[in-house]
Amino acid sequence: MFDGLTNKLSGIFSKLGSRGIIKEQDIEEGLREIRLALLEADVSLPVVKDFMAKVKEKALGEKVIKSIRPDQQLVKIVYDELVNLLGADEDTSLNFKAVPPAVILMVGLQGSGKTTTSAKIALKLKKNKRVLMASLDVYRPAAQEQLAQLGAQTGIDVLPIVKGEKPLEITKRAIAYGQKGLYDVLILDTAGRLQIDEVLMDEVAAVKKLANPTETLLVADALIGQEACNVAKEFNEKVGITGLVLTRIDGSSRAGAALSMKMISSAPLKFLGTGEKVEDIEEFHADRLAGRILDKGDVVSLVEKAVENIDREETEKMAQKMMKGHFDLNDMLNQMRQMKKLGSMSGIMGMLPGLAKYKEQIESVDADGIMKKQEAIILSMTKGERRNPDIIKASRKKRIAAGAGVEVHEVNKLLKSYEQMSTMMKQMRKMGGLGSLASHFMKKNPLGGMPFGGLNNKFPF
Repeated sequence: MFDGLTNKLSGIFSKLGSRGIIKEQDIEEGLREIRLALLEADVSLPVVKDFMAKVKEKALGEKVIKSIRPDQQLVKIVYDELVNLLGADEDTSLNFKAVPPAVILMVGLQGSGKTTTSAKIALKLKKNKRVLMASLDVYRPAAQEQLAQLGAQTGIDVLPIVKGEKPLEITKRAIAYGQKGLYDVLILDTAGRLQIDEVLMDEVAAVKKLANPTETLLVADALIGQEACNVAKEFNEKVGITGLVLTRIDGSSRAGAALSMKMISSAPLKFLGTGEKVEDIEEFHADRLAGRILDKGDVVSLVEKAVENIDREETEKMAQKMMKGHFDLNDMLNQMRQMKKLGSMSGIMGMLPGLAKYKEQIESVDADGIMKKQEAIILSMTKGERRNPDIIKASRKKRIAAGAGVEVHEVNKLLKSYEQMSTMMKQMRKMGGLGSLASHFMKKNPLGGMPFGGLNNKFPF
């Protein structure tokens, strides 16, 4: 969702960096453009004013004007203030300090993604805690059934539905059920409305008083734009929230919601919903998000995602085969499947430094669609063809293309990609394997081959 803001800010800093000597007037101009970029990204005016006042105070200091690379200094100042705005020192972990079950109350407008987010958070907690979910939404058709289906999909227990029960009655039963079943956490999914109204607020306030939750999380759609401030203010004043969850950050939102809601509510951002699948949720880190906004990537989150989703044993086996010069189409298929576990190709690129500007190009060629086609082509082959691609000639290519529902030239493209990968593996073997390859890059990067000069650095410059 930060693409527009990222591209604008990157353009501003590139323009400043292209000048030999930067004067105070240039920085003033850059600050004006940053202000416009934030406003165009739907960041509310009070937030922009406060943010820019802090940036300007630091940016026009003598140290910046006389620095060798003032454009980089300005990027660092903007980065530091973004981190502060997003909550640099706030505790974003969930609070479970209560007699079990600790209650997490999910609130927000209808359509914000509360039900799916409830299941996403439950799945994340499932690794270490026994979780129960309960739906209090008796108004939206099939809302309770939706949570039950998500529970079945993720293997998380859901409070049995009793038709005709009111939200307060469901809350009482859920707490008793949670205590009797020795659950660690109870997630209550409340009803949403198309707009804020007194009935909704009174009902949520009553549920909160009864359940005494350790966390009250406001779930908001990143596409909400300027309305984000009103939503955050109303819920905070009338219900009281302890954290924010921003959904659909993979969409085409202009990013203002994240910055504005955080400032208006003073509640910490705790999670970011990154897609439609139940696994698509990230814990929030201010420094990482600021890095993404400024196109400095988020390699740490990418590594964490890889650790969570990629089969280490399978990867090690594949690496050993590659180092021995054995690399067939089965290995290529496994690689594609491992990549898919990390999310969309454009999402991965957004986490790598300096590649945000190519995101539109990646989306325009539909890299994920191409990968699906390639998977279908490989699955259309026999076991012998996958093990020994050299035997795939014209007649076999026609059969494989027909089986995968593609044209023959697409089979040729796949085989060419395989040949290129196979050649690269052989070259790596000649160089002495991955260790020598790493040493090769280390010589070119004196910072140790790690992005940002090492993962422990707070800032990438």
